Amino acid sequence: MRLIVAADATAAASIAAAEIGRACRAAVAARGRALIAVSGGTTPWLMLRDLRSLDLPWTSIHVAQVDERCAPRGDAQRNLTQLEEILVHDGPLQASQLLAMPVEAQDRVAAASGYQSALEALFDHPVRFDLVQLGLGTDGHTASLVPDDPVLAVVDRDVAITLPYQGLPRMTLTYPPLARARERLWLVTGESKSSRLAELLRGTGTTPAIAVAREHSTVIADVASAPSSAKGGRGPG
Repeated sequence: MRLIVAADATAAASIAAAEIGRACRAAVAARGRALIAVSGGTTPWLMLRDLRSLDLPWTSIHVAQVDERCAPRGDAQRNLTQLEEILVHDGPLQASQLLAMPVEAQDRVAAASGYQSALEALFDHPVRFDLVQLGLGTDGHTASLVPDDPVLAVVDRDVAITLPYQGLPRMTLTYPPLARARERLWLVTGESKSSRLAELLRGTGTTPAIAVAREHSTVIADVASAPSSAKGGRGPG
């Protein structure tokens, strides 16, 4: 697991955008198209604003969601609301290439299965993302793989529905597609994440993030969240 420490959240977002851009260029060169999955959050929105300014083969890039809150379309809590604004309305991505999780469906379990099937129809079977961008919660969750949720045990589906978390159920990628991804990119900022990031880098603990595959993984952190031994440079690879 490679660690890159940036001066602050803005710098971390910029580095993360460059990493995603590199992965997209490599995927398009190797396979003719790129499939990435992104998470939501304040720093990821900065990352995506930097990403949209890069000179990339946008007509060959597809963006899926790592997770999404089960809320109405346009709701401020939806990750899709920001994704559409940043990448489509104000950016270079075609609307058809933003692959939104169908969280508004009445039958959410069927909708989760349908999202997996749609990805498989467009891409690999099983789906293999070129890169998944992950965050890290103060409780050790990543994606919407939250502590003590039955979704943590799901290994026969790529997409599943969680119990309500912070007021809403979520649709989320499960561990298997995160493990199959060619690369995992963690973007972690803020002092409140420092203890969880230390656990992630050590690979110790029982939080959901620890169970994500570690190979071909890069962590981009700001100084506030990074372990003291890594501040000012690169940490363990």
